[in-house]
Amino acid sequence: MANKNLQKAKKDKNDEFYTQLSDIEKELKYYKEHFKDKIVICNCDDPFESNFFKYFAMNFNVLGLKKIITTCYTDSSISHVQLSLFDVKELEIKKTNNKKPYKLEINEIVDCNQDGAVDLVDVEHLIKNKKNILTLLKDDGDFRSKECIKLLKEADIVVTNPPFSLFREYIAQLIEYDKKFLIIGSLNAISSNMISLIGFTQSK
Repeated sequence: MANKNLQKAKKDKNDEFYTQLSDIEKELKYYKEHFKDKIVICNCDDPFESNFFKYFAMNFNVLGLKKIITTCYTDSSISHVQLSLFDVKELEIKKTNNKKPYKLEINEIVDCNQDGAVDLVDVEHLIKNKKNILTLLKDDGDFRSKECIKLLKEADIVVTNPPFSLFREYIAQLIEYDKKFLIIGSLNAISSNMISLIGFTQSK
């Protein structure tokens, strides 16, 4: 089903696909031991909408993460339309009709409401109390911008669903900066040209 939806998005020339939480959970369960003490960046993910962010936030302590960084870009077609995680009116940054690129950094998640579980309610509380950092990006949030490249350099692992039309360029950047990555996307994005690109870059 996931691949069928991805194929439809590609056919419709939809450059973004809203990845289901169930698909993320099914895939990432095989890599849990690799995230301990690591900084994870989701650099194509609106923190207000992304199920990648939701997964890592809810599993922050289970995975033993050091930090989560998630960013979105100005022209994101799914920004502010899929999922509402927070009462934004109570945050420093308010949603407006003009889409803004955000950066959200999660450094710590504790059971703030003491209900016996760490969930998104705790994440919301921590952000409101400035334990974690939610800020506007200065640039447009594009993964190729200097601001986002700086964040990429800080991270150990990249996990996201990159834009279909920029897939080759996106992978090339990850290889250039020698980043480990886990990407959920269409199998059609992996072509012989992509394999050649990866082989050429690794042999440099």
